Amino acid sequence: QVQLLESGGGLVQPGGSLTLSCTASGSWFSINDMGWYRQFPGLQCDLVATITSSGSTNYADSVKGRFTISRDNAKNTIYLQMNNLQPEDTAVYYCKAEIRRSSWNRIQNTYWGQGTQVTVAP
Repeated sequence: QVQLLESGGGLVQPGGSLTLSCTASGSWFSINDMGWYRQFPGLQCDLVATITSSGSTNYADSVKGRFTISRDNAKNTIYLQMNNLQPEDTAVYYCKAEIRRSSWNRIQNTYWGQGTQVTVAP
């Protein structure tokens, strides 16, 4: 089994900062691409940031310059440092991972965390 556990969400004022964490547990052959996505009211789900196993990153235009995704492979953890948060950042943030389960099966499975609520309001 593989589980992704997220933490760090909460209520913050505009201009404030939060750092989200996502830690993978279980067993696997390798963890490949990971990322953060967010779901707005109405079930729209948008990419926030992704990071490859080698550290290459990609960001949504709306968060460039404000959010930073990072990865600690030794801890099986990714982070999302969110600065200068704005009300439009309010959403449920989900961690996603592409994981190869075994050395004899190269298929990658997609895993999602349970989500953590980020609310930006005065």
